Amino acid sequence: MIKQFASDNYSGICPEALDYMMQANGVDGIAYGDDEWTQKAADRFRELFETDCEVFFVFNGTAANSLSLASMCQSYHSVVCHELAHIETDECGAPEFASNGAKLLTGTGELGKLTPESIEYLVTKRSDIHYPKPKVLSITQTTEVGTLYTLDELSAIKAVADKHDLKIHMDGARFANAVAGLNASPADITWKSGVDVLCFSGTKNGLAVGEAIIFFDRALAEDFGYRCKQAGQLASKMRFISGPWLGLLETGAWLKNAKHANACAAYLSDKLAGIEELNLMFPTEANAVFVEIPQPAIQALRDKGWRFYTFIGAGGVRLVTSWNTSYERMDDFIHDLKQAL
Repeated sequence: MIKQFASDNYSGICPEALDYMMQANGVDGIAYGDDEWTQKAADRFRELFETDCEVFFVFNGTAANSLSLASMCQSYHSVVCHELAHIETDECGAPEFASNGAKLLTGTGELGKLTPESIEYLVTKRSDIHYPKPKVLSITQTTEVGTLYTLDELSAIKAVADKHDLKIHMDGARFANAVAGLNASPADITWKSGVDVLCFSGTKNGLAVGEAIIFFDRALAEDFGYRCKQAGQLASKMRFISGPWLGLLETGAWLKNAKHANACAAYLSDKLAGIEELNLMFPTEANAVFVEIPQPAIQALRDKGWRFYTFIGAGGVRLVTSWNTSYERMDDFIHDLKQAL
């Protein structure tokens, strides 16, 4: 087994998702999303979010973010996001590509979070026709440093967005972990807080593949199916994406998985905080821990086969837990880390 805290992308398929995938495989199904699995999954999302939203399924997060942002703005518009946002640092220009050139305007804010002040500054910096007009505000929940936007912070951001007529996009690569961490309803931290479009990740929550794009502003979803098809994101055997999603939603595994991952991160964070030579960089609010570890110890851990990232977020070592993280694995890591120090 790989010894890793690199990413929840490393984890396998959770039992509930695998069970429903096998059920979907038991019979032939209508292609291109016209099957019962896709319809049921979409209806489950409507129940979960307590509203009549439009739901689309794509293969991965980059497509989800990029295509949804492209549906929210024109090529001459701009998207306001945090300087550490995934759409800025880790998607190889895909949002700009999908939108035919919409510019990303990056702002600052402590703990990886945009502030109303930073948004206000970027939106009002220029208003002449020579500058791309701000049209969309993109926030990441959880953030790239594992922190959470609170309901009050979301409300303050909504006020700025309303003031400047900005649409709000939420990159929910770890949205389930945010719901678990905030102990709030999915509706409260999305459309009730002004979010127009959410990209809800299944891959990091126990699926093999598949993200859900939730349009709370249904007008933005006009012709979105064509956009998915053109971008190569319309699965012919859609039931093998939507079926596992249905498994997460019907059984409650989406939240169970997130709660387990968050609890593991809290345990790991507590153990690391007790080691004098280390420094935790951010509060642990979901399923990611950021810690400063001396370089020789980092190399020693890697020599023992441990995998983790040091280039994501704001430096240091990022340790991510998942639905299948075990306490034994965390204890083994702490043991090897203490030896390395």
